[in-house]
Amino acid sequence: MCPESIRPIPKDTARVAKTAFPKSNLYMKMRDELGAVFKDADFAKLFGLRVCLAQTPWRLALVTVMQFAEGLSDRQAAEAVRARIDWNYALGLELTDAGLDFSVLSEFRARLEVGGAEQLLLEKMLVRFKERGWLKARDRQRTDSTLVLASVRQLNRLELVGETMRAALNALSVVAPEWIGE
Repeated sequence: MCPESIRPIPKDTARVAKTAFPKSNLYMKMRDELGAVFKDADFAKLFGLRVCLAQTPWRLALVTVMQFAEGLSDRQAAEAVRARIDWNYALGLELTDAGLDFSVLSEFRARLEVGGAEQLLLEKMLVRFKERGWLKARDRQRTDSTLVLASVRQLNRLELVGETMRAALNALSVVAPEWIGE
């Protein structure tokens, strides 16, 4: 793989972003506070040694995280890379950068899954959060039993509805076999 080092934010991008967001915003703070959460070397085993990518894995990982945070589709996330100043700032891109094709995001997620690295993004972020002191280890984890019981009850009800529908359709197929299509 041809790893790319994470470069500083381009001057024009920083100037325009700080003018547009004088108090900063989530993605700008993320870049300023955390710096480079992901590195291309983190993804080397997924892409091989001789592959040079049009989009660097660290950027694709960061786009994936931002996409998830906003609940965007791949097309919407690709559009955000092209159109949003704060995303350009976080990704360290020039304002005139053409962005990426939306299909690259699903291909990246597929590589993560096939390579068994689907937890990599979360783990890297958790490590950075712990380094900054934002997360602390706990001795004991507590759960709210009412939430757990409500979830189990909801699952049981869904199973009952599904079994009732199955039984009704089986009875209907015996009484009116012509009703079932071929």
